[in-house]
Amino acid sequence: MTAKTKNHSSAIYLIGILFFIFGFITWANSQLIPYLKLACELTDTQSYLVATAFFAAYFFMALPSSLVLRRTGFKNGMSVGLFVMALGALLFVPAANLRNYGLFLTGLFIIGTGLALLQTAANPYVAVLGPLESAAKRISIMGICNKIAGILAVYILGTITLSNADELKAKLASLDPVQKAAELDALASKVIVPYLVIAGLLGLLGLIFMRMQLPEISDDDIAEDSSLSASRTTIWQFPHLLLGALAIFFYVGVEVISYDTFSSFGEDLGYPLETARKFASYTGYGLLAGYMLSIAAIPKLISQRNALIISTVLSMILVLLSIVTEGDMAVFCFALLGFSNSVMWPAIWPLAINGLGRFTKTGSALLIMGIVGGAILPPVYGLVADALGSRQTGYLMMIPCYTFILYYAIAGYKAGSRNSNKH
Repeated sequence: MTAKTKNHSSAIYLIGILFFIFGFITWANSQLIPYLKLACELTDTQSYLVATAFFAAYFFMALPSSLVLRRTGFKNGMSVGLFVMALGALLFVPAANLRNYGLFLTGLFIIGTGLALLQTAANPYVAVLGPLESAAKRISIMGICNKIAGILAVYILGTITLSNADELKAKLASLDPVQKAAELDALASKVIVPYLVIAGLLGLLGLIFMRMQLPEISDDDIAEDSSLSASRTTIWQFPHLLLGALAIFFYVGVEVISYDTFSSFGEDLGYPLETARKFASYTGYGLLAGYMLSIAAIPKLISQRNALIISTVLSMILVLLSIVTEGDMAVFCFALLGFSNSVMWPAIWPLAINGLGRFTKTGSALLIMGIVGGAILPPVYGLVADALGSRQTGYLMMIPCYTFILYYAIAGYKAGSRNSNKH
């Protein structure tokens, strides 16, 4: 890449704050699913609509986000995204007061809308602040910020919303409808203060980013393969990008399944909810370990493409082991998916935007649309698990998802591209 290096260190530090926010908000869903299932008296399938509402926003709002970025630039677009997220977080107050699941889902969709704008701006921004072949390393640094926040979300929000959850579930079974409603109203109110704090912090950060001096990235900065982009007139003429968006779709879907369903999986294995609700943090620890290894090894010891191949094969092995084992071993193997998944987003992203040049903003929006996998695949997993009569066996649906990612790492990334072998 030909992006200027001036002020890049400070820019990456500030973008790291954004990725911290991405992680906290996204992983909070792993706690909202069992919490809202209890507070709003939902079925398993209904509770997974938390992920659907949140990640569907990426699909519907990613392309509009690219249009916003063309008018605002990357930096101001990030500020707008933060303000939108703050509005979504504020909607949790009336949702909790009314114990209205529809309002909760609306708030999550608005938060996802703001995140779609932030992600559309931040990911290519990080990728172009240096050579493309080391983009996975920089994105892995962002991933560390993201997953530290995710682990904190599991413990902080889980402690606030799901403390003594097993006792409450047992108590509710013995209450009359009026007493039960009072207990559930009290439970619902527990999210009001956390999301008011989140809204305030998001609004403050939006103001800070408006005033901060960050290097703006122009189309000239992202035109590494000018011959490739110059010869094409539409984003649909980049098959490696379109396949990359599908790879992102499957990756995000299986990653969301790996932490959003972990507490339910733990309950099925015989662990109490008080214990199982913390299992998603184990996935976060695995992701952190994987990111640190990526930072040390890419591109000095291994290319980001070869790392993607190895991690995908390892993920398939771990899924199968999670299905055929029980107890602590099954939990351990499922948690290790965090480690094997960690390199996928950092490696797929630079392979997919390679050579887009002036189409990078729109291409980034298409990749962000792929995040809708987090909305579609968890409910699909629920349907498969119901059909097979086992949540554990239902994880078989993750295997074809990883198979497509493996195809992309081996061949799909160079479809229609003349200059991809070096990555």
